[in-house]
Amino acid sequence: MPNRSFSITGLFVDIFRQSIYPAIVKIDNRIIAAVERHDSLNADQLPYILPGFIDSHVHIESSMLVPSEFARLAVVHGTVATVSDPHEIANVCGMEGVQFMIDNSKTVPFKFNFGAPSCVPATGFETAGAALSSDEVAQLLQQKEIRYLSEMMNFPGVLHGDSEVMKKIHAALALGKPVDGHAPGLRGSGVKAYIEAGLGDGQVAISTDHECFTAEEALEKLGYGMKILIREGSAARNFEALAPLLHTHARRMMFCSDDKHPDSLAAGHINTLCARAVAKGIDVFNVLQAACINPVEHYQLEVGLLRQGDPADFILVKDLKDFEVLQTYINGLLVADHGRTLIASVDTPVVNNFNCQPIDAAALAVPVNSYPATNGLIPVMEALDGQLITNRLQLPGKIADGNYVSDTGNDILKIVVVNRYSPAPVAKAFIRNFGLKQGALASSIAHDSHNIVAVGTDDAAITRAVNLVIESQGGVSAVGNDVEKLLPMPVAGLMSAEDGYAVADAYTAIDALVKEQLGSRLGAPFMTLSFMALLVIPHLKLSDKGLFDGDTFSFV
Repeated sequence: MPNRSFSITGLFVDIFRQSIYPAIVKIDNRIIAAVERHDSLNADQLPYILPGFIDSHVHIESSMLVPSEFARLAVVHGTVATVSDPHEIANVCGMEGVQFMIDNSKTVPFKFNFGAPSCVPATGFETAGAALSSDEVAQLLQQKEIRYLSEMMNFPGVLHGDSEVMKKIHAALALGKPVDGHAPGLRGSGVKAYIEAGLGDGQVAISTDHECFTAEEALEKLGYGMKILIREGSAARNFEALAPLLHTHARRMMFCSDDKHPDSLAAGHINTLCARAVAKGIDVFNVLQAACINPVEHYQLEVGLLRQGDPADFILVKDLKDFEVLQTYINGLLVADHGRTLIASVDTPVVNNFNCQPIDAAALAVPVNSYPATNGLIPVMEALDGQLITNRLQLPGKIADGNYVSDTGNDILKIVVVNRYSPAPVAKAFIRNFGLKQGALASSIAHDSHNIVAVGTDDAAITRAVNLVIESQGGVSAVGNDVEKLLPMPVAGLMSAEDGYAVADAYTAIDALVKEQLGSRLGAPFMTLSFMALLVIPHLKLSDKGLFDGDTFSFV
């Protein structure tokens, strides 16, 4: 990019000194050349100039968009960088998938910072498309594009000193790269041992966690030296519980989305969390410390913070209340202007791993003698709106022709997982809280191994929904009595390479079908469905190998 010099006039937000004043910011050759204070400037109607926002933990794949399209939507909301875990595509395509994300990210002016996935596969209790050994993780960590070791979900492995797990952690620490944590609900001596990861003496090896769902849990982890990420995504929403901690712990906290669907990304990003935090009475400098400064310092990102000599990464906002973003600059390049992205779409190759034939309804039968029951009660997963955890219930099962079947009257529906990597029997269980009155929905986005997960009111509808996904080699589908919709995801069965706004519109339409015609009461039914196979989150989940107890780490 040729040298370009220009100036921006506005109300300069100095987060480090906690002051705001009229200034002219001079940009030369993509860096901040000077910040000149001019108290004589008329502050009326001037925009605020502040560093860009950073999503401190996100799986780009969950946006259903390739990185280049994610960037086109994110910059409109003032996001200039992400700390991105390519764990999802790694579970499907291994090292090739991680390299795909890196290569695609370089096609646009946006600052993606990838991690080396630490848990591929997440557990040995499911079938994934790939595995990354400690040697391969160490190889990834050597790359300059890999900034950290991604969330260490295998907390039992850490606590028991598993050699592969410890090699991955030590490889990151030896290079001075942070290790992200993932320890939902872990407390007491267990979480202390997890954070130290064998170092002992109160040393912090695993330095962040984005899984806290109570302030008490977050405070305990803060006390042991962790930094806490306030997560507000399309499924897991912990903002209300954790935001008050910004009053007292702003220097040790960050904002993240973790998983964000395209319609949600089109509507807003970290900017909306800033607005909500300020509305709660949290000091604006505390809010911006978490949104802009802390991720750069913790992950040592090459992202500017509006200091002389920094890369010219900054945004203009209308005010410090609603954080309406007027313009976004990255390396001195204007990438978004008054709600319009200036990043062009790029051609994207397709990588995938799909070896799955259409199923028939007979494969979904659950004979009474094949499913565990106690005193006539069967184990039922309970999905919780806005949470990744599930409850384990014991409820009466509905029987027809010698099989357990969906019971729409009591909102107990059949859920299935189909192995998409090799021929295998279909795993079946039952779930509550999806609220469907008819039809089914299916998805090849099923954390973390991304087999096909589906839920429905009858076997015929579930079969059709699953087969739509198989026929397109990945995607999300919904089937009703007289309607069906499909959103194809040909990139690893996780993402579309089409225009991000078009994908957001298509997702909005299929989401509306599930809620308005099929009857789901969930805020994000597809996102919730995608986590029903995530075995590392308590309490009851379903993998392609069977019903799994996340507390005992064993099959039911």
